[in-house]
Amino acid sequence: MTSVLFVCLGNICRSPMAEAVMRHQLEQEGLADQVQVDSAGTGNWHVGHPPHRGTRDILKREGISDEGIQARQIKGEDLSAFDFVIVMDNSNFDDVSRLAKGKADNIHRFVDFIPDTPYREVPDPYFTGNFDETYSLVEAGCRGIVQAIKERETG
Repeated sequence: MTSVLFVCLGNICRSPMAEAVMRHQLEQEGLADQVQVDSAGTGNWHVGHPPHRGTRDILKREGISDEGIQARQIKGEDLSAFDFVIVMDNSNFDDVSRLAKGKADNIHRFVDFIPDTPYREVPDPYFTGNFDETYSLVEAGCRGIVQAIKERETG
């Protein structure tokens, strides 16, 4: 089974949005039982909280469930437990790389899965307030990740 962990700062906006969108897309592709999806934050401020209201609202609008998603902080063992650790921005990349002590080649930038994007990071709607922009990037990136998983599985 392939496993994917999405990581952002507080685990209430971008990474839980990606977790929910990814699960939804995997269901649509008939791959839900073949891929484990989770999310975490580099910080611990929101541990145990549901996704941000802006994330919940946009997921509801798109008909995507956020059921069971709760903020948690990334742990060192996550780096070996997940095939893909996908970070939302450069600060997350640096934090997760430090946690890995340079020994993880499974850390990826989310935007690397979005073809032809000018974005170098997924903007944090907690600060920008633009959940639509974030959703658009998350939707496109998750499609790229699903494709990467399909290619990995077929060799």
